[in-house]
Amino acid sequence: MSLTRKRKKELKQLQDQANKLWSAQQGLMSEATVVAKEAGRQLGNYNREHVQPRIQANYSKYAAPYVDKGVEASQRVINGRVIPAAGAVVGSALSVWDAANERRGSINSGRGVVAAPVEPKKGIGAGGVIALLLGIGAAIGVIYAAWQTLRADDELWVADDPLRAPDA
Repeated sequence: MSLTRKRKKELKQLQDQANKLWSAQQGLMSEATVVAKEAGRQLGNYNREHVQPRIQANYSKYAAPYVDKGVEASQRVINGRVIPAAGAVVGSALSVWDAANERRGSINSGRGVVAAPVEPKKGIGAGGVIALLLGIGAAIGVIYAAWQTLRADDELWVADDPLRAPDA
């Protein structure tokens, strides 16, 4: 199928127009890329200069005191209850170890075993008490921190005003 000269000329013009449009679009896309990069850079600067300091100030003003109180309460529980209980358990374990060594020594020396009535244990053991104290302390700390964080403070909520562009 052959084309007339007129059709060939029209197709050539159409192809030239399409090439011009394509190059114009490529130029527009490269300019849009430059604008988008600059916008991202400016947004990062705005975030660094305005948003982060405001968040840090609000955290320091509203949340940090409650977090500090929760940490202090946890430290009081650990230092006042858990560590002394753990020390008592370790001391008891060492006493039992010493008694077992003494008993072993008496058996090895030929004095034999002096039978003593053994009563079955009642209640939970020392490990259970330690685990229970740790669990209760952790749960109290988490509940207290959550309560302090989630309680209703009018100043903590974000205003319903729409965001506006910063002044350039």
